[in-house]
Amino acid sequence: MNHIDLGTVLRQTVSANLYSNLVTRPTGQAVRNQIELLMREAHERTLTVLDFSHVSMMDFSCADEVIAKLLLRYCDENPPHEAYFLFRGMTDDHWEAIETVLERHGLALAIEQEDGVHVVGVLSERERRAWEAVKRHGRALAADLAGEIGEEEPEIRDTLDGLWRRRLVMRLNEEYVALGGGAERG
Repeated sequence: MNHIDLGTVLRQTVSANLYSNLVTRPTGQAVRNQIELLMREAHERTLTVLDFSHVSMMDFSCADEVIAKLLLRYCDENPPHEAYFLFRGMTDDHWEAIETVLERHGLALAIEQEDGVHVVGVLSERERRAWEAVKRHGRALAADLAGEIGEEEPEIRDTLDGLWRRRLVMRLNEEYVALGGGAERG
């Protein structure tokens, strides 16, 4: 698991010791480029925690550059490698920009809060139920979840594969693994 402190990346990228605001598109591009550079050293499959704890605020253009473009690149049909993201340390000062960007691009992400990992953004009710079931189990086969969710195995497998393509769950062989709930053991 990689841990990237965005406050540190931001200060290194803009060369200012006290700067803690993710604002302007060029700043967002520079931060995303640095994140991608750090990720190039990762293994074929990685879970990266992007920690916003030391970022005071973020505007829409930075949310678009840092979050949307990063997710879109790794949820693409041909990503550089199998990358998963867990977002940590997000506050109300970040949320308005993030929520708008997620809605605009139809994205969802996994966030870690004091009470555990949650998924936020654009998800169908079926996707949300499947994600919650994987979270409860930590890791599970589609067949194990089909009865619990009340759907046939092929349908739940399609839904889980969709969550995997969106990088909201990991797929290890036939098992689906919750981010932050068994993913580190895989």
